[in-house]
Amino acid sequence: MFGRLMPKEGKYFDLFNAHAELIAAGGKALTNLIGALADAPEKADVYAEEIDDLESKADAITHDTLAQLHTSFITPFDRDEIHELINGMDNILDMIQDVAESMSLYDIRHVPAEAKAMAEVTERSCYHVQSVVKLLHSMDNAPAILKLCHEIDDLESDADKMLRGAMSRIFREEPDVRQVIKLKEIYQLLESVTDRCKDVASTIEAIVLENS
Repeated sequence: MFGRLMPKEGKYFDLFNAHAELIAAGGKALTNLIGALADAPEKADVYAEEIDDLESKADAITHDTLAQLHTSFITPFDRDEIHELINGMDNILDMIQDVAESMSLYDIRHVPAEAKAMAEVTERSCYHVQSVVKLLHSMDNAPAILKLCHEIDDLESDADKMLRGAMSRIFREEPDVRQVIKLKEIYQLLESVTDRCKDVASTIEAIVLENS
């Protein structure tokens, strides 16, 4: 009876790391999806299904993490920060899924080089999120964590510049208005993935500065 009343710390870092692994896999699957649409369209559905599966698994981890908050007396840092972090991470995979679904909805067949380049930046951002989350278990890692957070910010800035360049090009060179509308949406969604990565980096940066 007494043991049930003892403070317990949930396995938050295991859950964070499991979710971050799915984010990295989602970034890779998105790059593969866009590459397949350019080179091997018959394989695109496989990557789209992979993204759906990753997003579903991430939702389950998010649910488990939030449930843990209701049963844990001790948490590694502020409960609101845990809530913000895991939901922010989940938003990354939600946005990746939005890109994949939009590619299918708009029946994108021709993938410009700009979309491939932006997907690669998105993938790097996702891997950076995984790397920084792995370090979060110890505030001794604060310098490395903050460095990775700044690199995620830089990648978001790179994606923003690429978005402006891509938009400028399609408005100047693409004669098909429907194609302009489709590509504009895809470019903006790709850039939004890096925005969500930056949001997570900002949350982690705040956690580190408060607790280190």
